[in-house]
Amino acid sequence: MKTKKYLTLEDVKKIAVAAEAEAHKNKWAVSIAIVDDGGHLLWFQRLDGCAQASVAISQGKAFSAAVRRRATKGDEDMVNNGRVAALSMRGITFLEGGVPIVIEGEIIGAVGVSGVKSAEDAQIATAGIAALGA
Repeated sequence: MKTKKYLTLEDVKKIAVAAEAEAHKNKWAVSIAIVDDGGHLLWFQRLDGCAQASVAISQGKAFSAAVRRRATKGDEDMVNNGRVAALSMRGITFLEGGVPIVIEGEIIGAVGVSGVKSAEDAQIATAGIAALGA
């Protein structure tokens, strides 16, 4: 039987602290969502001054990256390159800023960020994940 890795509360806090630090360093007001491998919310924070709409968007990005097992940039690119039929995928957010958490080749969760430009959202998510040292 296979042994499954998973995010602990300590792991999630490390990711959240590092992601928040990256946002503050750049003076970006964002929402940060961290989910498990099934897309279930483990952590959420909305920094001061962040738009209300970013709450749902960040959680959608995290969910999409977890269940699709890929960064949401790939899904955004797919639609931007003309595959609009992909928009029928229920519950998927087609905006960059959702990044899967990969440990030893396995996706154990994802981080979704919303509030600034999509590439900057992804930068914050990636900085958070880097705190795991994986």
